[in-house]
Amino acid sequence: MHTTENDGRFSHAVAARYQELLVPLIFAPYAADLVDRLTPLQPASVLELAAGTGVVTRALAAQLPREVPLVATDLNEAMLAVAQAQGAARPVVWRQADAMALPFDDASFDAVVCQFGAMFFPDKAHAFAEARRVLRPGGTLLFNVWDRIETNDFARVVSDVLAELFPEDPPSFMASVPHGYFSAEAIARDLALAGFVESPIIETVTATSHADTPHLAALAYCHGTPMRGEIEARSKVGLEDATAVATAALAARFGDGPIAGRIQALVAQVAR
Repeated sequence: MHTTENDGRFSHAVAARYQELLVPLIFAPYAADLVDRLTPLQPASVLELAAGTGVVTRALAAQLPREVPLVATDLNEAMLAVAQAQGAARPVVWRQADAMALPFDDASFDAVVCQFGAMFFPDKAHAFAEARRVLRPGGTLLFNVWDRIETNDFARVVSDVLAELFPEDPPSFMASVPHGYFSAEAIARDLALAGFVESPIIETVTATSHADTPHLAALAYCHGTPMRGEIEARSKVGLEDATAVATAALAARFGDGPIAGRIQALVAQVAR
C-alpha cells in the first residue's frame, strides 16, 4: 500500500497515521529488503516512485553512498510533506510527480525503485514503460507488491470483520487495491508490454508483522489507510466504533497482548 497514485484517498490525516502506525507495522521489513537488493548493484543514481512517507527513501539515504543522487517522488502532497518532515540521513530531492508521466529525461537513472506502489497505477504497463524510459541501458527496475489478502493476516482479519459490520456495502479497498495485483504472470506480462525484454525475477517474500496491542494494529488499518474514508462514508457506524470492532477481532484471533501475524509480498526485479 506504499503509494499515493490514487491521490484523493490519502489525506493529511491518513498520511500522519500511515507514517506513525502502518510504516513500522508492515512496511519497514520490505523497505530493508528492497535496499538490500539494490545496494549490491551499486547504482550511480536512483529514482524512487510512489515514495509515500519515505520509509524506503530513508533506508536508501542511509545505505547508499552519499554521492549517489537520490530523487524521491510521489503524486500526493500530504504524503510528501510527512516524508520531508521526517527527513533523511543526507540530502534527498523530494519532488511531486506522477508515475504515469515522469518529468525526467530519457536514460536519467541507473535504478528505479518502487515500494508497494504498482498496485495503484491505473495503467501498470504504461507506468512500467515510463520507468523503463528514464532508466539507462543496463539499469534496474525494482519493486514490490502485496500478495493476496489471504496471505496477510492483519489486513484479512480487519477486512473480514468490516465486511460483517457493513454487509450491504462492505469496504473493498484493501482486497481490491493494495492486495489486488498479486499475480506473477500479470506482472511479467505488464513488464513485457512496457518494453522490457529480459524476463523479470519475481520472488515471494514472507515476513512477520508485530504490534504491541491489537488496538494499534486496528488503528493502523482503520485510520492509516484509505479504508478510513470507506468507514467514514458509511453512516451506520463511526470510525471509532469500527476501530473497536476491528480491535476485538484481532484480539480474538491473535490474543490481547503483543500480537504477530504473517505478511507476504512479491518482489520483482528486471533489467533495462
